Amino acid sequence: MIGYLCKYIPVEIFVGFHEDIVQIMPHVETYSQAEDKIHMNTCAFIKAILQDFVENDYDGIILSNCCDSNRRLYDVLKDMYPDKFIYLIDIPRKTNAFAIKLYALQIQSLIDAYSIYTNESFNMNAFKNYIQCQQADIHIPNNKEYDISLGLVGARCHQSVYNLLENLNVHIAYDLTCTEVSRSYKMTDVTFENYAEALLKQLPCMRMVDNSQRLQMIKQSQVDGILYHTVKFCDNYPYEYALIQNEINMPILKVETDSTKQCEGQIRTRVEAFVESLKAKNNINHTIQRKSDDKMYILGLDSGSTSTNAVIMNENKEIVAFDIVRTGAKSGDSALKAKENVISKAHLKESDIDYIVSTGYGRVSIPFANKNVTEISCHGKGAIYFNPNVRTILDIGGQDSKAIALNDKGDVESFVMNDKCAAGTGRFLEMMARTLEIDISEMGPISLKWQKDIKISSMCSVFAESEVISLIAQNHEKSDIAHGIHHAIASKAVGLMKRVGINGDCMMSGGVAHNIGVVKAVEEQIEKELYICDEPEIVGAVGAALFGYEELLK
Repeated sequence: MIGYLCKYIPVEIFVGFHEDIVQIMPHVETYSQAEDKIHMNTCAFIKAILQDFVENDYDGIILSNCCDSNRRLYDVLKDMYPDKFIYLIDIPRKTNAFAIKLYALQIQSLIDAYSIYTNESFNMNAFKNYIQCQQADIHIPNNKEYDISLGLVGARCHQSVYNLLENLNVHIAYDLTCTEVSRSYKMTDVTFENYAEALLKQLPCMRMVDNSQRLQMIKQSQVDGILYHTVKFCDNYPYEYALIQNEINMPILKVETDSTKQCEGQIRTRVEAFVESLKAKNNINHTIQRKSDDKMYILGLDSGSTSTNAVIMNENKEIVAFDIVRTGAKSGDSALKAKENVISKAHLKESDIDYIVSTGYGRVSIPFANKNVTEISCHGKGAIYFNPNVRTILDIGGQDSKAIALNDKGDVESFVMNDKCAAGTGRFLEMMARTLEIDISEMGPISLKWQKDIKISSMCSVFAESEVISLIAQNHEKSDIAHGIHHAIASKAVGLMKRVGINGDCMMSGGVAHNIGVVKAVEEQIEKELYICDEPEIVGAVGAALFGYEELLK
């Protein structure tokens, strides 16, 4: 079995050798083998390909010379597997007559190389018959009704992304990622030149010299938004993303993956929140109408990395009770405990609860929830509930930070997240408090007593801890160090806020909003007062309850 990556690879010629060829779609657990053979900062997709190749029984691979990472992968695999068929094909970046002839020669060279490798002759008739069978290009219409449509652009997505969009009832209007397209050819005479022309004249990838057809398609297509997928450590896709962002006035979400199974959660939250915001703009949810004066109780559950927060709301959208528990090793168990606690506090029975909505990173692990909604959308609903004038939210939780821009209805206009690093989050503060040998609740008040302005240069939890230890050894006051930590956190948080725009009233939610030192530091930098409700940790749970309220009143 031979693997390949690029849509321009002439895979059909392997029919002439009766050989199976598959497009490699890596989805690995780790890069343990890859990072032993290739630099850790190499394109994440290429590292995943190498890991996948090592873990599976491929007889060879066909690579293209489209980038330095591909060429480096070829060198590594050639060295690792001298007895396998490792081939690098030179794909022209143009589609003129000379490029077509050149690529036809490249295809012939590939055939010759594989003939020598297998000691078998190429069956031209089998190849021609196969190509002619692909001429039909049968189109099966899809009559399913979708809520919204998206354009998919950028790097190749794993199948899990397509499954996620399908589950969210999203129609993919066009797919301009580096995935395999429908390989059907219309040629009266099957020659290598005609075949090379058909390959090169596919809808161009971003690396082709003339790729204006891509931008034209994006401009002309009637879609609700664009999902742009990039690869970690890739230098190419950000250029096209920036071009699209500048040229097209349309909602666009950029997601970055590393081809590992672990990144699915990060993608899920971003994509779901983006889709929820587009549905809200299109008024997918029906107008709310009060159904009766009957009692109604809705439970909102926010399963966060540090705390699990529960809120019960009644038919008048009044908070009946709330509860906050520490999230343990299993988010499902913590959610169950929070549910039991809040029902008890409300003096209700479980059968009194009409609807349950879960949110937060553990939302999909709560089996008793009727619906789950991203924390992005829930914080928007919750913020407007507490203060209708809020237009910008800064949410700093246990392990991630978010900045969210809202419209006057509480719908999400845009958002950015920092969930790939715990820097500047609740966990980070807990670590710093431990290093200073004070309780986390003391950090805020202590920092307000600062005398010397100390700068913390690193926000990495490991490096920052070493820096704080060094400052302690230099006999600096704890209050000065805490003040420096808070200002470093504020700088990182304000950077997120600026990316979505600091407009209207600003609200801070999440457990870190209890830290007066961080709050003051952020306020100094944005030159605005932050609105903070009495219990900033329950904003997401309140939003979840409001989503449940709307579901019941549809």
